[in-house]
Amino acid sequence: MESAVYQISAFWDADAAVWVATSDDVPGLATEAETIEALSQKLRDIVPDLLMTNHVISADYTGAIAIQLISHRQELIEVAS
Repeated sequence: MESAVYQISAFWDADAAVWVATSDDVPGLATEAETIEALSQKLRDIVPDLLMTNHVISADYTGAIAIQLISHRQELIEVAS
């Protein structure tokens, strides 16, 4: 049973209008999606594949993989006078 929690960072790219996810814990992870929910869904598919491909977990691993998705979004809010 894997006990590691894989940290994934997500930030809002305002220029591209997408959420971008990367991780030092998941080799090769770089993906994007228009919503944080869509990004989370993509990660469910991509993370296990990348962990197996990079031999972080065994190719025959079955069970759960814990991820922690940490997101950051900054905006300017205009206030009318």
